[in-house]
Amino acid sequence: MNITTLGIDLAKNVFQVHGADSKGKTLIKKKLTRSQLLKFIANLPTCKIAMEACGGANYWARKFVEYGHEVKLISPQFVKPFVKGNKNDRNDAEAIVEAASRPNMRYVSPKTIAQQDLQSLLRLREACLQMRTKMSNQLRGLLTEYGMVFPKGMCHLRAELPSLFDREKDNGLTEGFKEMLEMHYDLLRSLEEKITAYNKKIVMLAKQNESCERIQKVEGIGPIAAVAIVSTMGNPNDFKNGRHFAAFLGLVPRQDSSGGRNRLLGITKHGDGYVRQLLVHGARSMLIYAGKKSDKRSLWVNQLKWRAGANRTCVAVANKNARIVWALLKNNDDYRQTA
Repeated sequence: MNITTLGIDLAKNVFQVHGADSKGKTLIKKKLTRSQLLKFIANLPTCKIAMEACGGANYWARKFVEYGHEVKLISPQFVKPFVKGNKNDRNDAEAIVEAASRPNMRYVSPKTIAQQDLQSLLRLREACLQMRTKMSNQLRGLLTEYGMVFPKGMCHLRAELPSLFDREKDNGLTEGFKEMLEMHYDLLRSLEEKITAYNKKIVMLAKQNESCERIQKVEGIGPIAAVAIVSTMGNPNDFKNGRHFAAFLGLVPRQDSSGGRNRLLGITKHGDGYVRQLLVHGARSMLIYAGKKSDKRSLWVNQLKWRAGANRTCVAVANKNARIVWALLKNNDDYRQTA
């Protein structure tokens, strides 16, 4: 079989493959189990393998590259228009081949093991932060029913909780509730210790990684943002220019244009929301100090803030930082601050 393009609909245990030749003629439609997939790919002549960028795609991409195949990952939103009829595994695999045959199709960069390690570290840290916030809010709600309220911030809750489950103090709480409160306080403290350990590890990795250390010199980008950008971007050469990377992160206006009339709305919010959030918050911190500086970049930020407002300026600065970071990583260059 002269298969030039192979589409694989990924799943947990059952995989549907669809192979076509250079003219688009279907040559194979087959359902494989997880143990059979690698054997099938190993015996297949080198070709282009297309998959949706979903769970497990990075692992399979690395495995298929080892056998000499060219692997392309496509965003699921670009595959959906090519699905014929009802949605099932067979039609999805055929749609992947149809999407991969388009000359102007946009692809997603497969991640390396190092990039996945960085991204996993950020995801685990974010999960601990969410659990800590959820637990602290739950404790505040329960204590409110006992007539106890605290100011905002983890520092106030952390300082007041040990005195509440003290057995010698009579504060209106029962012994049973004090016991539960002490257990949750220990769990909350354990989460904070894990978050602190993750923060130290992120700072250490940002210092060891040359790319992270280089882009941290840009105003508004710290260690966490640097690690997130490097782990998300993949290969900078996959983006035509910095504006494409900013659009990949959803930091460009959403269009609703028709009949020659251009209408720009809010940002698209495509791509990784976590990286976009870090860039916007980093730009927000930059705005605080821009008013005290007189360099060219700070003057531009101050003028834009006066003209468009603080929130739009934060998005504009985040967009500019994304384009600067792409240029630094693409050209392997150092950041030079404007005079």
